[in-house]
Amino acid sequence: MPSPAHPRTPPKLLGERRLIELIRTRASKTSSAAVQLGIGDDCAILKTLPGHELLVTTDFSLEGRHFRRDWHSSASVGHRTLARGLSDLAAMGATPIAAFLSLALPRSASHNSHWINNFLDGLLSLARTYKLPLAGGDTSESPSEHILADILLLGSAPAGRALRRSGCQPGDLLYCTGSLGGAAAELSALAAAPLQFRRAQPTGDHPHLFPQPRLAVGSALLRRRLATACIDISDGLSTDLSHLCTASSVAAELDTASLPIHPLAQRLTPDAALRAALHGGEDYELLFTAPASIRLPRSIANVRITPIGRILPARKSRPQITLFGPDGHRSALAPQGWEHLA
Repeated sequence: MPSPAHPRTPPKLLGERRLIELIRTRASKTSSAAVQLGIGDDCAILKTLPGHELLVTTDFSLEGRHFRRDWHSSASVGHRTLARGLSDLAAMGATPIAAFLSLALPRSASHNSHWINNFLDGLLSLARTYKLPLAGGDTSESPSEHILADILLLGSAPAGRALRRSGCQPGDLLYCTGSLGGAAAELSALAAAPLQFRRAQPTGDHPHLFPQPRLAVGSALLRRRLATACIDISDGLSTDLSHLCTASSVAAELDTASLPIHPLAQRLTPDAALRAALHGGEDYELLFTAPASIRLPRSIANVRITPIGRILPARKSRPQITLFGPDGHRSALAPQGWEHLA
């Protein structure tokens, strides 16, 4: 059994009990006053703040759908597993409280302690950035040769204050954080030459492999009462803007000349770069609205804020999303991002 002093030397054949002990030992380095009892009992015990609500989100990471072991390093898989859920909390302005990891491994992976430890490196390194404890979860043998990781996250927000998709009004301006299209561009490069990315580090230079959730921005938008509605851009700008419009019963107009294109996407042809920004997905930036009367800063928490359009009244004669080109031409924009089971 691995000792706390040597968490990187598990037995060659882990088994479920030793896998749980490995995770518990690795996770014990991040604690929180909110977690009264963590890994080791039948349930975790959490303490919530008075006057706050609990927010819950869960996300699958499926091998063959969200990652490939021959493309993605295990550190990238671990990082992405947690980042997906953290981005959901960021979109609602929530403060992370605790994470729960459920991991189903085929026998071939459960015998690979190097892969498991590097997976935990990626996940727990990001967790430490936000002082987020791993408070529990589950382990199982996968019924196939594919790995399944499911992350459940709990967050907190002042009662009645969490940012939602349903709050924007006609006249609001539309903003996004950071830049768009980088994740799609990097995924294309990864598919063409996966070995070149095996040693990629968790920086903003790798928006697909190591996305950076915008928790500080979401928290500031809530705390300073700047945003009327918010969503994270996980499925592509066109699709997530459609979700926002549907939830708020409004229409939107996007200005293509204002879209902040990621440097990786700028290496593509202009048409391909625009497609990556509009439909690529997995940028994990925040898309939010604010009243036109509010003057937003150019950056929040050192993240660029860019106005990219405006909210309009919904009308039968008006497309839900209109694309406004630099030549003044307007055209309907259909959601063309990611949708499971479509």
